Amino acid sequence: MNWVRFLLLPLLSVFLVACGTSTDEELTTWMAEQKAQTRPKVVPISEPKRFEPESYAQVTEIDPFSIQKLTQALKKESNQSASNGALIAPELARRKEALELFPLDTMVMVGSLVKAGQPVALVKVDNLLYQVRPGVHLGQNYGKVMKITETEVVLREIVQDAVGEWIERSAALQLQERSK
Repeated sequence: MNWVRFLLLPLLSVFLVACGTSTDEELTTWMAEQKAQTRPKVVPISEPKRFEPESYAQVTEIDPFSIQKLTQALKKESNQSASNGALIAPELARRKEALELFPLDTMVMVGSLVKAGQPVALVKVDNLLYQVRPGVHLGQNYGKVMKITETEVVLREIVQDAVGEWIERSAALQLQERSK
């Protein structure tokens, strides 16, 4: 068995040497051929758009940094504030009435009648019954009764919108049927 080892060992080494002695010439030639055959495909980019500058005619336009421009903006803002203030100012100057302490959704219209030729609505709040006439204020949004019919009380409310400006809106209390 030892003699087989001695014979196989040199034979294996000859095979290994034969494999390792080849040159890189074939590999280099193949890589050069592949490199010559391969061409990159580049899509050309479009031409940049030509920039056309606008000329500023100072004579006909208002300078955006001028005092005149700022003054115009402030006048516009003060006019809007004045109109909004005119809407809410009378409401802030008067004394609040009893029914302005309650939100409108806690009030229920339970009936209506005509008293001295004037329509009167019967409104129930916290188990108390109130007689409401046109011109009376109710609700927490500066509500004023504008009209009373047999089935509803129409109000004009003054509320702030999303921008913070005071606007008028319409609201109503509908006659509620009594459940048995």
